[in-house]
Amino acid sequence: MKRNHFNPFRNLICGVDQKIPVGEFNIQHINFDNAATTPPFKCVLEDILDFTPWYSSIHRGIGYKSKYSSIVYENSRKVIASFIGANLKEHNIIYVKNTTEAINKLSFRLCDMHKNCTVLSSSMEHHSNDLPWRDKFNVDYISLNDMGMLSIEDLEHKLISYDGHVKLVTITGASNTTGYMNPIHEIARLVHSYDAKLLVDCAQLVPHEKLNMKSLSNDEHIDFVVFSSHKMYAPFGIGVLVGPKEVFCCGHPDYKGGGTVQLVTDDYALWDIPPNKDEAGTPNIMGVVALVSAIEMLQGIGMNQVSKFERNLLNYSMEKLLKIPEIKIYSSLDTSVPRVSIIPFNIEGIHHSITARILGEEWGISVRSGCFCAQPYMQKILNISPTEIYSHLKQNQIPPYGVVRLSFGIYNTFSEIDFLVKVLEYIISHKDSYLKKYSVAPIYVEKSPIFKSCEY
Repeated sequence: MKRNHFNPFRNLICGVDQKIPVGEFNIQHINFDNAATTPPFKCVLEDILDFTPWYSSIHRGIGYKSKYSSIVYENSRKVIASFIGANLKEHNIIYVKNTTEAINKLSFRLCDMHKNCTVLSSSMEHHSNDLPWRDKFNVDYISLNDMGMLSIEDLEHKLISYDGHVKLVTITGASNTTGYMNPIHEIARLVHSYDAKLLVDCAQLVPHEKLNMKSLSNDEHIDFVVFSSHKMYAPFGIGVLVGPKEVFCCGHPDYKGGGTVQLVTDDYALWDIPPNKDEAGTPNIMGVVALVSAIEMLQGIGMNQVSKFERNLLNYSMEKLLKIPEIKIYSSLDTSVPRVSIIPFNIEGIHHSITARILGEEWGISVRSGCFCAQPYMQKILNISPTEIYSHLKQNQIPPYGVVRLSFGIYNTFSEIDFLVKVLEYIISHKDSYLKKYSVAPIYVEKSPIFKSCEY
């Protein structure tokens, strides 16, 4: 497959030509770890600098800069709504630190509204879309098919078997491990037919694909959406929680304090209306400015163009990697399967952490290795049994399973992929010497009563 190695988006990103120290030399850094965090757009840093002279605490201030900052902050919700197809007449847009905080915040709110109900999650979730539900609801998990994709048939089976007790289905829009995209609107239609709501964790979806929540009157609408700015070319730590206004009008805020109330006496608090009620303390206006700037750049490029370019990177990489017999890919080899630009793999006979270290320390290529905060999913993908896991815990060790993850952004190039492939081939041809040089030490965990109570 012949490709044009020119990337029209590369000059939009800060730091892509940064050289890093490797041994005695400074070499060109290559970042294939975008699913964790992306570098910022240059325009984001420029807009932050432009806004900084006007920076002030928002809301309640009567000074010019405070008023200006407040207008910037509130107008930002219109940009968010346009980007994800939300309607500010129907939806509240609430700013948080990140996707993890957004899901935790929603879990507390829904816990106040729906006690003793069931939440359906899936086996392919990030821990952030699993653990917050466990201590508040009865949680069950939608099964996966043989390729590690969510089973729509099992979802419907569980909706039927719980007979109206499922109030929420919460799934990822795109897996951070395999890249698989779930058919969120098909799932939404099914979920709503059983009188439940749908949360989609869009942290891995919105940087790569166009999202449309749709009107609440549409059977295919998404009830709740969460995502983070740091995965979409905007630093400064902001996340977004979007959902129906009626949900956030009810209940107490999980964080209480400045900005959440209209009136406080010695024995009474009158909560403010959403979204103020759920944005305690001084908001992160810098993060909001950064997020708006990144969204406007992505919209200027066009999400269809982003998706098309990254899909070409993904297909090109798959084609190259599949020619190397010693590399095993842990997702479908069918490039027509909907997914974002993520490839999980291992080199036969080399521990995933060693591969990642060699790439980073000797060749300046950043990748991620391990389980990517999705351990139940990784256990299923790698066919790791509970017996094997508990065997390691009994020896006071963390199980060493995992894979190497490549994740691409719009600034990556085909030339970078070509270089990666050559490096992987070199590592494979020098496997014995690398295994002598690197070793994997067991990761020990501190003894605690928890381990003593486990049944091995």
